[in-house]
Amino acid sequence: MTVMPTAVTTEVTPQKSSGPRRTRWWGVVALVAAALIFLIPLYLFVSTAFKTNADINSWPLRLIPRSLTLENFVNAWTLAPFGQFLINSVMVAAIGTVLKVLLAISTAYAFVFLPFPGKRWLFIFMLGALMVPGHVTLLVNYITIGQLNLVNTYAGLILPGVASAFGTFLLHQFFRSIPQEVLEAAQLDGAGHLRTIISFIVPMSRPAIITVGLLALIDEWNGFVWPLIVTNSVNMRTLPIGLLYLKENDGINDWGALMAGTLFVILPMAIVFLLAQRYIVAGLAGSVVRR
Repeated sequence: MTVMPTAVTTEVTPQKSSGPRRTRWWGVVALVAAALIFLIPLYLFVSTAFKTNADINSWPLRLIPRSLTLENFVNAWTLAPFGQFLINSVMVAAIGTVLKVLLAISTAYAFVFLPFPGKRWLFIFMLGALMVPGHVTLLVNYITIGQLNLVNTYAGLILPGVASAFGTFLLHQFFRSIPQEVLEAAQLDGAGHLRTIISFIVPMSRPAIITVGLLALIDEWNGFVWPLIVTNSVNMRTLPIGLLYLKENDGINDWGALMAGTLFVILPMAIVFLLAQRYIVAGLAGSVVRR
């Protein structure tokens, strides 16, 4: 007797396509709660700048002002020389940002493309500077600036912060993704280091350079401790320090003027950040690419 093999048929159960996952209700609640935590104080801050004194001092707290006013902005501008503060902040932020970016580009270029003895150890030493809090160097910087007779000057405000270890590290990581053939082509074309940087490296690294420049600009604009220490006259103060002149008026805090003055400080950087945020994403993403 010949036994014929029987075909075993197995039914394949079609797998259900996994569609978009449904968001759990608690996830939505957490997102809404997190948004409210950030948005409610921001709303109160902005709305207070446009409230009248009666609405600011009313109790219970009035979330929606009965009337809007621009008087707080006029008071903030006149109670302190905000025009001079604005000029000082623009000067310090603009010059400091340019110097930081130029120094970061040249330093990162040297670390990536130029062979010299001790380069690896110098790079490790630079990375160690990222772990040192800035306040540790305040006393040394002040003594140095004082010995150079640069207290209460623009140079004293700008020079101690022109070296950016983070900016150098970010550009270093981005420069490593540039093909070596680019430099070889520049050398064959007879380009020196300066021309190579200007004609090849900078155009190819624009997102990372813009990111470093924007972070440096925000850091210079929001500087408080160092400008407060190194300046001793009203005419050399910057905008963040100018808010101290609005804190008390005859022993009474003018919260409307204080919030309006704070808007003067944060609004320019908020606009710059919104306009350049896509470059920040591209610059930070490109810096993780390694050759």
